[in-house]
Amino acid sequence: MPAERASAPPTRDPAGFAVFYEQQFDTVLSFVTRRVDSAHQAADLTADIFVAALEGAHTYDPRRGAPTAWLYGIARSVLYAHYNGTARERSTLARISGQRLLGEEAIGAIEARIDAARTARQLGAAHAALSPPLREVLDLVALDALSVSEAAQALGITAATARVRLHRARKALRSAAWGHRAPRETTLLETAP
Repeated sequence: MPAERASAPPTRDPAGFAVFYEQQFDTVLSFVTRRVDSAHQAADLTADIFVAALEGAHTYDPRRGAPTAWLYGIARSVLYAHYNGTARERSTLARISGQRLLGEEAIGAIEARIDAARTARQLGAAHAALSPPLREVLDLVALDALSVSEAAQALGITAATARVRLHRARKALRSAAWGHRAPRETTLLETAP
């Protein structure tokens, strides 16, 4: 810190503060440049210190010390806030650095998976809501890959009854999954032998 010299006290009056600023500028800039390594950052921080000094000029009390000491206190607070903010920023960057931002293609793929999962949940709920006779035929044909005749034989019913139950089960699931706008393409439910 340079030797104390007579200094105008800080004041909120623009002309009075201009005198204070001119007297203290080199002192504050030296204080800042010893602590940062960027000319732009030093200029910004010096400006921030003088803005804080102008806003807090009413708090200056000559009984507590010289204006330079008061200004050094403000400078330390501004630098502390700057470094604290920089540390938070680095911490945040470190936390998200392992994460990648999603492109349109990735977002589309995720949305498609969400839609598929939603449809699967709807089909699962519709499957659970089927009556046991319809669900048994559907499971044997669609999941266990039996023919309708084989499913009928396993359940001890006629092939015609098995076909009617399978048709009703498929219709119920289509309605639950797609409402009245069922897709025209063949689904797993339609491919049973």
